[in-house]
Amino acid sequence: MGRRKRGRDIDGIVLLDKPLGCSSNSALQRVRRAFDARKAGHTGSLDPLASGLLPVCLGEATKVSSYLLAADKRYRVTALHGIQTATGDREGEVIARSDVPMPDRERLDALLADFVGAQQQIPPMYSALKKDGKRLYEHARAGETIEREPRDITVHEIQLLDCDAESFTLEARVSSGTYIRTLVEDIAAAWGGVAHVGTLHRTAIGRLGRDLGMTPLAEIEARAERGDDLGDWLLPVSIAIADRPRVVLDADRAAAMGHGRAVECDVPASQAETLRIEDEQGCLLGLGYIDDAGRLAPRRLFARAQR
Repeated sequence: MGRRKRGRDIDGIVLLDKPLGCSSNSALQRVRRAFDARKAGHTGSLDPLASGLLPVCLGEATKVSSYLLAADKRYRVTALHGIQTATGDREGEVIARSDVPMPDRERLDALLADFVGAQQQIPPMYSALKKDGKRLYEHARAGETIEREPRDITVHEIQLLDCDAESFTLEARVSSGTYIRTLVEDIAAAWGGVAHVGTLHRTAIGRLGRDLGMTPLAEIEARAERGDDLGDWLLPVSIAIADRPRVVLDADRAAAMGHGRAVECDVPASQAETLRIEDEQGCLLGLGYIDDAGRLAPRRLFARAQR
């Protein structure tokens, strides 16, 4: 007899407010257990020293997690001036100090304006990017410094919320792949100083967290322990791909798509982006694209149609 899989087939997205001191994977597993879900994944990890929005995808929602990974992120960060650390945050070893004073608010605002827009950023050594089959942070812990290629990023917005002689607090909306620790170091370097991240809180991923709020892990676990229903915290899979163009299929074409076949549709062949596929009842069937023959082909289909 085969081993029984644990958990239920439950689909949806939980907008978790990850607490400090908890790894993203630990938070993910705790949410999965609270919902008694068979399958779970998260969309973009947060360091244990960072808090805030961590969308947890349950069941079929794991198939759309990559679209949240690619979305813009919004952070609130407080940087501590005068000390640079190996990790770029307060956990790391001090590697440099500076007596250069903090600029006043007017000058800092002017410096920040120079960081808005498309630019290149060199990823930090303490990051999860891979080089030669190992994570960069593994190389760093072994005392190795690896040459890293700069990556294209965009800082869409950056606002100074507060500053004093020892720290400054920013809110920034950035493209996927932007390292806030490196951004803080680069900002401090612009006035000849050094700094590191003291606190970091992710407030939004795309529209999630901005239009739709997040729930603390402690509340989820407390309600689960009481045996209360958690359904009002489970958002539909469709919120992850709400900005994708929609294609509605009749019953025959929906059935063919369900068997993995490309079907005729009215979408122009030039529309190469990922499309949201629905049936005539408004159920979400999966994601597709326009193939070379101008037909709608499946990219990722759901085992269970989603509302």
